Amino acid sequence: MTLRRQRFGWYMYDWANSAFSTSVVTVFLGPYLTSVAEASPILGLHPGAFFSYCVSASVLLQVLTMPLIGTLVDATRKRIALLAGTAYIGALATVLLFFVSSEAQNALLGGLLFILANVAFGSSIVVSNSFLPDLAQPQERDRISSRGWAVGYLGGGLLLLGHLMYFQQVEASGGSIGLAVRTILASVGVWWAAFTIIPLRWLPRHTQPELLPSTVSVRSTIRQFVRTLKSIRAVPATMTFFVAYLLYNDTIQTVIALASVYGQQELGLSMSVLTKAILLVQFVAIGGSLLFARVAALIGTKAAIVVSLVGWAVVLLAAYGAVSTEWHFYVLAAAIALVLGGTQALSRSMFSTMIPAGKEGEYFALYEISDKGTSWLGPLAFGVALSLTGSYRLALLSLIVFLVAGMVLLLRVKISAAEDGN
Repeated sequence: MTLRRQRFGWYMYDWANSAFSTSVVTVFLGPYLTSVAEASPILGLHPGAFFSYCVSASVLLQVLTMPLIGTLVDATRKRIALLAGTAYIGALATVLLFFVSSEAQNALLGGLLFILANVAFGSSIVVSNSFLPDLAQPQERDRISSRGWAVGYLGGGLLLLGHLMYFQQVEASGGSIGLAVRTILASVGVWWAAFTIIPLRWLPRHTQPELLPSTVSVRSTIRQFVRTLKSIRAVPATMTFFVAYLLYNDTIQTVIALASVYGQQELGLSMSVLTKAILLVQFVAIGGSLLFARVAALIGTKAAIVVSLVGWAVVLLAAYGAVSTEWHFYVLAAAIALVLGGTQALSRSMFSTMIPAGKEGEYFALYEISDKGTSWLGPLAFGVALSLTGSYRLALLSLIVFLVAGMVLLLRVKISAAEDGN
């Protein structure tokens, strides 16, 4: 199988799973689950904070599951089987969200299904990212990683466009909005499952033998992961980058996950407006992702990431003090799109240059703990700030603390030192 086909197979997993991040996490599930929680209050929680707490809970579980998945990737060399298992568990849980409704008053079921889907989603990304070192040399990874993100944005954007057209049709005809949202959520699971077939067929198999052919167990993977933690501590530059990424990515993923809740609850925007804004993000982010690959080629990967983080700081300040209308929200969405792809794609490629050979799964498990909307510090801070102040603007602004801390640490990372193991 040619390298070109293998790379296309890898891109297509971004195409397959991006709809979960876009249509489920970013657009429809947050506001919908909030409305279901309003109909069935849970332990006295603020309905608007329920979804953010679900995001945090999913990450706490990922802290346990993703390192095990990463260790299994490296120990067993069964990447294709692990990708299939995690992807299809996530897709099935997403399909089952169809049965969550205000009439049934089962917000808790919706939260549990989302947690399961998000844990499986993050685990599948660990497996998928472990292919990157096999598909590109270090000098090619900014470009290949950026193309993967661009294809993912295109796939998520096209399905979201179909969702928007369907939602507007139901809204105009006076149909059931709840049923429309449930149908949309289930369709994401079907899309995810269907397009995962392509990477399962085209991604490369491991050519090296299994490291632990007969002794792989939960206990052995835990022991191996502890050794990985010790090894990453021995490389200060890699450890510093990981902590920096965890902090600034907390801000990014919280904004992605809760932007639609902010737009609906704080600005009073309709679901159609929110969907159009996120759709705008998807397509503008394609250009943003490819643009930042060029910026990285000119000024270096780390400097390009810093530029994107400055853009994120501007976004947060604008969301707090300047955004008040529908058109403001569209402009904010476009600004997010320009910096979003660059931050994500370049962070992934930069981290890939810091991984020892044969440790791709374990290191990317650490990386993914704070990626794809699975950060827990940000959502937790947002939920606590919202509960204490009742202000979505202040809750969003509170995230800038993590962004600035991450940027400061990133500036201290010496990439050459990490590549040399120092």
